[in-house]
Amino acid sequence: MSLSLILENRNYRWLVSASAVSNLGDGVSALAFPWLASLITRDPLLISLTAVAARLPWFLFTLPAGVWTDRIDRRSLMVRADLFRMVVTLGVVVMVLAAPPPVGSPAMAIAALCAVAFLLGSAEVLRDNAAQTVLPAVVAREDLESANGQMWSIETIAGHFIGPPLAGVLIALALPVPFGFDALTFALAAALVWLMVVPVRVAPARRSFRVELVEGLRWIWAHVLIWRLAIMLGVINACFMASVTMLVLFSQDVLGLGSVGYGLLLTAGAFGGVTGGIVAPRLARWLGGTVSLRIALAAMAVSLALTGAATAPWIVALALFTESAAGMLWNVVTVSLRQRTIPDDLLGRVNSVYRFFGWGMMPLGALAGGILVTWLEPGSGREAALRAPYFVGAAIIAILGVVGILILRLPDRKQAT
Repeated sequence: MSLSLILENRNYRWLVSASAVSNLGDGVSALAFPWLASLITRDPLLISLTAVAARLPWFLFTLPAGVWTDRIDRRSLMVRADLFRMVVTLGVVVMVLAAPPPVGSPAMAIAALCAVAFLLGSAEVLRDNAAQTVLPAVVAREDLESANGQMWSIETIAGHFIGPPLAGVLIALALPVPFGFDALTFALAAALVWLMVVPVRVAPARRSFRVELVEGLRWIWAHVLIWRLAIMLGVINACFMASVTMLVLFSQDVLGLGSVGYGLLLTAGAFGGVTGGIVAPRLARWLGGTVSLRIALAAMAVSLALTGAATAPWIVALALFTESAAGMLWNVVTVSLRQRTIPDDLLGRVNSVYRFFGWGMMPLGALAGGILVTWLEPGSGREAALRAPYFVGAAIIAILGVVGILILRLPDRKQAT
């Protein structure tokens, strides 16, 4: 990985640092939240509701978030979102200290956890949309693939390689500790973003909310490739959420792992993400965007099927490695294409429309995973039911791969500019 961008570009360095710190906290909470839910209840449907609540804001607020991102200072929006997440996460610490599981009603405890997850997800929608629209103002257009690859590699190291095993250690110390740590990372991330000096951006004249939103919808509707990629991403993310939501139960009930072992599984996925972040920009330049996306889809289908058939933790680790690397390749190609193609004054709105379709399916996928396992368990048994989301996801993405071969044709970089 070339470090020239990080060393030479001050604003990019602060942005990468903030993302790394924030994702470290996210990596800790990614294990701590489902683990907390599993201590409250063993019901797959109830556990899936926490993932639904965390991702539901991507369906509800993504479109208005795009308008807000184009209207106000994007750096300030990121700072406020991180500070809000800090306050909410401190609320989890208070909640766990006041009523540690399994004390109290499981339904009420899950409802409280869902409320927290919803608030954190709402702030994440604003923060992430602003972060993706800030990057083109920080680095040159020809450096977007390298910058995205570097940023996601560093985020993956922090959020998936270091965060989950660290969470296992922090949970062993005391259940509130990982959430307190998460709150501190949000505070530090906000401070780092505040240090950025982003070039002054003249926002377009403000009109009615509806008019500005429709402009973003019309732009993406006129660009067939972009909305096709958005819909395909929605299907991929729904399958991913159906499987990852059940992973905490799969690791416990099928693989027999504890919190540290579960964290190490997530760390294996991090290796794939880091590898993908390093290799993906070069691979995309060598193979071209079209072939790169076809390879990514095939690898995702294989990795889900491998997880569903796994009998040992190392097989799941290999599958998660492959899945993360493939996801990174998809992201480097598609996000760089959007950042290069969409006009700056529409970037927030069009990006939000794209993510509405691409990320709005995530709560539905999480809910579908819980419903599928709950429906199958009485007749098929616990283990077969927990394997089902992986096999179903593999079949869907395999079909998507065939569709991609038929309809996906990405322009080369010169055409995209």
